[in-house]
This record gives sequence, C-alpha cells and structure tokens, in this order.
Amino acid sequence: MRFILYILLSALLLSCNKDNSSYDTNTESTTQTTIPTFVKGADISWVSEMEKDGKVFRMQNGTKADIFNALSSVGINAIRLRVWVNPQEGWSSKEDVLRLAERANKAGMLLMIDFHYSDFFADPSRQTIPTAWADATTDLSKMVQYVKNHTTDVLSALKSKGITPVWVQIGNETRNGMLWPLGEIWSQNSGKMNWEYFVAMYNAGYEAAKSVFPNIIAMPHLNNAYQDNTWWFDAFKSAGGKFDMIALSHYPQAEQQMTPEQYNSQAVNNIAQLASRYKVKVMVSEVGVKSQLSESVAASVLSSFISQIKSITQCAGVFYWEPEVYGYWKPKIYNSLGWNAYDQGAFTSDGRPSQVMNCFKE
Repeated sequence: MRFILYILLSALLLSCNKDNSSYDTNTESTTQTTIPTFVKGADISWVSEMEKDGKVFRMQNGTKADIFNALSSVGINAIRLRVWVNPQEGWSSKEDVLRLAERANKAGMLLMIDFHYSDFFADPSRQTIPTAWADATTDLSKMVQYVKNHTTDVLSALKSKGITPVWVQIGNETRNGMLWPLGEIWSQNSGKMNWEYFVAMYNAGYEAAKSVFPNIIAMPHLNNAYQDNTWWFDAFKSAGGKFDMIALSHYPQAEQQMTPEQYNSQAVNNIAQLASRYKVKVMVSEVGVKSQLSESVAASVLSSFISQIKSITQCAGVFYWEPEVYGYWKPKIYNSLGWNAYDQGAFTSDGRPSQVMNCFKE
C-alpha cells in the first residue's frame, strides 16, 4: 500500500508545471510544506565553523544580520546541510547539522540533508569508509546495516525536533559508487563495473529515509551536470536503484575545456534529457561560480544558467554551494591538508551577499 501511495504522490508532483507557483508535499504532522516550483537554495554547512572563527554576516546594506536572514533577503528559501559520520573537528556531525537545521527551520527555510557516508568530503576523488565502520570493509551486509542505522539516526533526530526535511541525498557525487572499495562501481582490480554492492548500500539509505519520513524526496547525486549521465542512470535503474529525483552538481568555471556558456548550455540540455527520460524532477544541488576573479562576470554566468534551467518544467531548483565564504576564509582542517581557500564564495569581503547572490532575486 505504501508503494501505491508513493506512486500516486510522485504522479502528483510530476503533474506540476511552470505555470504553477508552488506544489505541496504532505509532512508527518498535520501541516503541509509548500515548495516553490523553482527552489532557490544554498548549502551553508561551513557556517558553524565560520561563526566560531568570528566571521560576521550582513545584509546588503551593511547591517549585521544572522546568516539565514541575509540569505532570505536575496531570495534564498532552502538550505542544504551535509552530514559526516564522525568528523575530526565535529563540523557537519549530526549535532552540528541539528543546530543548523533548527536555525533554518526557525527562519522558515526548506531543508535538504546530504549524506556523505564518510568522516570527510565524499566526491568523485574519495569515498572513504568512516573509521567507525572499518570492520565492514569487506562485509556487505554489515555495511548496509551501518548505512541504514546512520541514515535512520540522523533523520530521527531531526524528526524528534519537529523538523521535516523535504529532500535527502543518499550519498554525495557517487559517480563511481560510495564506501570504497566495497561499494566502488568501477574496480581497477577486476576491470569490471559492479553495481550490485553500491545499489544495495544506496537502497539501504533510501529505504531508511523513507522509514522515518515516508514522503521525503530521496535522490542520488552526480557531479558534472554538463556530461551526458544517462548511461549512469540506465545502469543504476537496471540494478534496482530507487530514486524520486535526480541531484546534480554544476561548476561552469571549474573546467577550461569550454567556455562557461558552453558548460551551461550542455548542462541545461542534459537536465532536460534526464527529466524527460526518467520522468522525475532534477535538482541542481550544487552550483558555484568564481566571484573572486570577477564578480560581474561570475554573476552573468550564474544568471544565464539559472534563467535557462528555470524554463525547464522539470528542473526543481538550484542550491549554491557555500556562498557565505568570504575573505579567503577556510576551515581549519584545510591548513593541515595544505589546501587553498574555496574560491567560489559569493559574499563580499565584509560579509554581505554579493551581486552574484542577486541572481536568486530574479
């Protein structure tokens, strides 16, 4: 019966078109969450550490403000928060996420939870098993249980505080799987693709999320929106992968093989293709432009991209990744790793939303 109800809900969501101003999704309470047809969000998972380091945020007129108010003033209506299992400094832990989620909820923001299933960043270059899960390195059933327990634990903690996320990512940029080497899709040792283990882990997270919030929109997440990703989703779906939506990352100035406009164009075409092929909405859950190089050029690149994807009925919205970074700030752990500061923040040197963020007012 739950499956039938879910199919009916999905059909309702897919029936929305760009002439509608919003659509509703039932939550676990007696209220409804109204979701704009095109969500304008931001991932601000670094905020806790930035505030601890003394960073101050302001409105565009220079008045000191809470970061959530500053973002809301430029059109942001949703927040994305990453979750790490046992991070070294405690940032992006369950406890940190709960604190930020409460603030976002109080500010009236919608919420996306992004599970990395790691103690640090998970992306195409790393999908490291959490230290506490090391005993499951070669044990699929145990790893599946870890994924299930962690997903259930974090989402249940949110639920206990009366917070209902609208979306959840099961893994972060999992083009080559997650929880390597067990859940690695492409094995250099065998020279073969192994979807079975990855999909088993992914589905464990998907089903755990649904057990806590039956109506949550759960999705896999891939990098490089400009690439043709149909091969990945064809294989994922054939292996039994479940998804209600597709999440993609898009950084049009990160690569230099093409112009930013060409990257934007390819991403827009691919988003439309994915939505049509799989009959689900597509969320750009990460976007970033290099405003430190040229604020006006970066704003133009982002504005062009957003205006194009807004015209795609099945594009659910876009989240800017860590726009609040300014003044070449970087997390403490970056110093030990020898990493440079993030260069795609979208706030001015004194903590105000830059003209890049004006793209979300449009």
